[in-house]
Amino acid sequence: MFSSASLLFVPGSREDRFGKARAGGADLTVIDLEDAVAAGDKIAARNAALGQIARDRAGWAIRINAVTTAAGVRDLAALSDSEALPEVLLVPMVEAAAELDVVAGALGDRCPDLVPLVETPRGLRHALDIASHHRVAAMMFGGGDFSGELGVELAWEPLLAARQQLILACAEAGKPAIDVPYIRLEDEAGLADECAQARSIGFAAKAAIHPRQVPAIKTAFAPSEAEVREAREALDAYEAGGGRAIRFRGRMLEAPFIKKYRAVIARHEEQANA
Repeated sequence: MFSSASLLFVPGSREDRFGKARAGGADLTVIDLEDAVAAGDKIAARNAALGQIARDRAGWAIRINAVTTAAGVRDLAALSDSEALPEVLLVPMVEAAAELDVVAGALGDRCPDLVPLVETPRGLRHALDIASHHRVAAMMFGGGDFSGELGVELAWEPLLAARQQLILACAEAGKPAIDVPYIRLEDEAGLADECAQARSIGFAAKAAIHPRQVPAIKTAFAPSEAEVREAREALDAYEAGGGRAIRFRGRMLEAPFIKKYRAVIARHEEQANA
């Protein structure tokens, strides 16, 4: 089960930054072979990423290039020949579940958990099929490319409808959703606000592009002590009431709310044991 609340991207062409990125404390460190790497640096970045995974794969992921591109095909070929694969593989610009069949077919039984990025209107239209693929562990909203497709700013309001549609697809498929990184590196208040808004509509995690963003993201997506305490008290009261609808703290407590409280406890325990 995918339980990461924070992901930190590091360019595959900057091997000198791998260690610093991993020390940033993110649940998952993603070596990026796609947008962050110039065309002329793709081979060196791929070799650096696979070298890192060969040394230590725990807590590492790789974002390959889109499988509809020559660079993506070369990434898959290199991964299929590699003795060690990352724990998680991010697949960008996914517009159909068939693209994930290509990845799964190339890597076979060794295929890592896949996290497709929905970055286009076409991809969003097929989000449920993509999220339902048996290799998919989570979905990520690729807001940068999506904003470019729409011709709007990479901001909360212009992309809210797209985010909500992705959340609905992920909920139906039973897969967690990861929000796009916040690109204003000096705006700590803006980051905290966007994290809170993302969590409020159902995102389970958010990506980062700088280590300094990680603490705020982890704090925002971790259940607070008050939330955990309320969840435990609610579950105790519900069980004491025989599993029937009861009054709890001035409001009705019934099965749908119990599901939410159990999810809070599960998330707390996952993060405590990570």
